[in-house]
Amino acid sequence: MRKTVVALAAAVAVGVSALPAQAATLPPPNDTLLTAALEGLPDAEATGALVRITGSAGRWQGTAGKYDIDKGGPIRPDGRFRIGSVTKVYTAVLVLKLADKGRIDLNQPVQRYLPGVLPADYPPIPVYTLLDHTAGLPHVDIPQMGEPRWVLEHRFDNWTPRQVLDTVIKQPTVFTPGTAQRYSNSNYIVAGLLAEQVTGKSYARLVREWIADPLGLCHTYYPEADPRLPGPTARGYFAVDGELHDVTEMNQSIPWAAGGLISTAPELDTFISALLRGRLLGKESMTRLFTVPKVKNFDDGRPANYSQGLQTETFNGVTVWGKTGTRYGYASGVFATRPQPGTGRIERTAVYSVNATDKSTTGPGERIRRIADAATR
Repeated sequence: MRKTVVALAAAVAVGVSALPAQAATLPPPNDTLLTAALEGLPDAEATGALVRITGSAGRWQGTAGKYDIDKGGPIRPDGRFRIGSVTKVYTAVLVLKLADKGRIDLNQPVQRYLPGVLPADYPPIPVYTLLDHTAGLPHVDIPQMGEPRWVLEHRFDNWTPRQVLDTVIKQPTVFTPGTAQRYSNSNYIVAGLLAEQVTGKSYARLVREWIADPLGLCHTYYPEADPRLPGPTARGYFAVDGELHDVTEMNQSIPWAAGGLISTAPELDTFISALLRGRLLGKESMTRLFTVPKVKNFDDGRPANYSQGLQTETFNGVTVWGKTGTRYGYASGVFATRPQPGTGRIERTAVYSVNATDKSTTGPGERIRRIADAATR
């Protein structure tokens, strides 16, 4: 395994609460635990992984496993990978920026900006409910996606966002908007369509012009119909009937604005740090970004843990904000502590990418938990 260590000395609506910034508590990154979290790769559940830790409490970087399962070679710490649902944070930023610019009102129904797109019998769905998964939309329904052989045979198919949405709107809404939280790609497919409709620009162009270019992100983009993952990248694999299939090249049009972006660990680090420090959004949008609705998860009854753009979790008493994501061959995540009041310092930012062979992350889930645990010790 390769590693590097450098130690370095409100609410916006009814029924929601903004969480406070966390006081300084973190020691330098724990080299022993982080190293152990990456040991044993490749294994039956993943072929490789990388972890990047930065922040005022210290820096650490490590990789393990194989760049290519047949040819070997080390994982590149700056390699590109598919970030899956981490894409949702970028999409939320686009929608929140539209609100900052006065182009949309987040409390108005989606139907106002996308007339005729949702069924007439759907209730009014406030735009903000798309971002915090309280819209009550049903899931994307493509049954074949549950069949591994179909995935392999159709991984180069190109879908339009409206084709994906058509699988959603054939179903009734699940609950009254704003009354529960249910994580769903459907919300962000609609959010992406809204951003395109209001601006007249493609989703790929919006990501580039409103986020990537201002932050100097050269390797963060939506690949449109191009299935390739160019540049230095660890190969992605999908295990089917005990055999590994290379799925590095794969069309990303089904997840689109909900999960189709490509990036790198350094650029995810730059993005989350800039976002949490307020470089991309105005004051009201920043409040929304750190506000979790006071509702229950529709499926399991647990408290909501998604704000209008971010996921929040607490590990070892350390509360972090960010997002996880999966695509075939790749399971990734980026999290950070909130900037400290007055100084704006972020104690800990963590980025990981695990080359998982099971898209559900059921397999590498324990490794990801070890990474999260080690990153917050």
